Amino acid sequence: MTPSDLEAFLTTGVFAFMIVFVRIGTIVMIMPGIGNAFVPANVRLYFALGFTLVLTPLFQDKIPYPLPSTGPLMTIILTEFIIGLFIGTIMRIFMAAIDTAGMLIATQSSLANAQLFNPTFASQGTVIGSFLTLTAVVLLFATNMHHMMIAGMVNSYDVFPLGDVPPVENLFTLVREAVAMSFAVAIQMSAPFLIVVFVLYVGMGVLSKIMPQVQIFMLAVPVQVVLGFLLLSMSISAMMLYWLASYDNGISFLIPKP
Repeated sequence: MTPSDLEAFLTTGVFAFMIVFVRIGTIVMIMPGIGNAFVPANVRLYFALGFTLVLTPLFQDKIPYPLPSTGPLMTIILTEFIIGLFIGTIMRIFMAAIDTAGMLIATQSSLANAQLFNPTFASQGTVIGSFLTLTAVVLLFATNMHHMMIAGMVNSYDVFPLGDVPPVENLFTLVREAVAMSFAVAIQMSAPFLIVVFVLYVGMGVLSKIMPQVQIFMLAVPVQVVLGFLLLSMSISAMMLYWLASYDNGISFLIPKP
């Protein structure tokens, strides 16, 4: 094997696989579903290696040739890591909307103190928030939304070309807009609970003025819990469908429109 053949093999094989793995592997380790904390790290690694092995031939022509020197090479690797971290974080931010909505619903239902380990975010959370996030993960796979996330990983090379350093201010702008949109979606999902509980509080306030001897809190809390569960059972389908549509819209910047 001549030195030119060795260099060609390193560029078209090892180096290409390594560069693609940096971005794809970072996304897979963070993205909802496969990248959740309850998925073992070795399983996530196998998914990342498998995706990289399949996608590397698609981006073969985007790999710089000949091999760059150490400085440009490290710049490319760092840039690919930042882009992968950015895309995975955007996907995760829209997933956090469902947990925020669950926290608001639990607060309005007097269930905020009932804490439970949320495996999706590997942290303590409310019972309703944990239930909604697990339901959201199931719906992501049941509706083939994970195919859209994988397509977003592939199309990210058109949005953020390999070797180009993206403007930092644009990345911060997209993150800020994603956080704002995620919080707005959470408020809209929990809006029925906010309205019903507000009306309940107004009614209890009027009742306390009319009948001061009545123990309002002893009456309000059970009614509030029952109303919360009834409203959740009636609105959960519409809530999850709205969240799926919002998630689709949130990561649509990675999917080119026909």
